[in-house]
Amino acid sequence: MGIISGDYVFIVLAVFGLATLAEIMGDFFVVIKYIGAAYLFFLGFRLITAKESNQTDLSNKPYSKSANYLVGLLTTLGNPKAILFYVSFYPAFLDLKQVSLLDVATLILIATLSVGLVMVCYAYIAAKTKSRFKASPRTRYLKYGSGTLLVGGGVLVALRS
Repeated sequence: MGIISGDYVFIVLAVFGLATLAEIMGDFFVVIKYIGAAYLFFLGFRLITAKESNQTDLSNKPYSKSANYLVGLLTTLGNPKAILFYVSFYPAFLDLKQVSLLDVATLILIATLSVGLVMVCYAYIAAKTKSRFKASPRTRYLKYGSGTLLVGGGVLVALRS
């Protein structure tokens, strides 16, 4: 839901003047980029330093829905590809000076169906494969490799201008 909400923000901003807003709030987008980079680095470090678990208890741990929502939202809002997509895509197909509320609602519906369905499929596949990876003796290699990629991604996001 956070990822889709981020897309909603970009749709509304693209239709109602994202270019002007990006100039005004340019520093805000930079802050989000660094928060995202720090979060990637944190996740990678935590994954690398996590203790080995020999338990095969695969019960679901409680999770914070609001934290998951905010992570999805900040990930989307800090994604420069999403910003560029919405800024360049809509002006090519819509006269942004004559967009009605019905047009905006249609765009939001399309984003919900396209992005939302893809994200639901990703979540389903991740949930189904989680138990297989957790029970595998090769999990530590996957954990170290994934953690290293997350740390490297965080560093690259922070250094990219």
